[in-house]
Amino acid sequence: MLLPFRRYAEFAGRSCRREYWMFALLSGVVYALAAILMFAGGLFGLAQNTANFSSLTPLFYLGLAIAIIFFLAALVPSIAVTVRRLHDRNLSGWWYLGVIVLGQIPYLGFLINIAFLVFMVMPGDNGPNRFGADPLDPSRVDVFA
Repeated sequence: MLLPFRRYAEFAGRSCRREYWMFALLSGVVYALAAILMFAGGLFGLAQNTANFSSLTPLFYLGLAIAIIFFLAALVPSIAVTVRRLHDRNLSGWWYLGVIVLGQIPYLGFLINIAFLVFMVMPGDNGPNRFGADPLDPSRVDVFA
């Protein structure tokens, strides 16, 4: 789950599905925890128009701080792991920019995001490709390293 943080701004190479989806799971858990704290701190009352901003408790601000800090800390690693995941499928990282831009088009953006999700779920290329060696190739692991 933390490997993308160790490979912080490494856009070269490849990342397997496990690395990508474990990081996505970590992000989901952190944001769910932040949302729970924000709702426990009064966000639900604010959403229902039964409260005002002065009724928010410190718990809300703690959840908000966790979400903002994690977003800022994970922005570059999440882009990097996505680019490396595309490299594992033998696609250029520029496809990610295309998905972000074209994803803003109503209706078409929904279809593009579904297609991108399918690309992220598909297994990577077997063996080396133009972006590097296969991250799941057992022959490239040093036994006595």
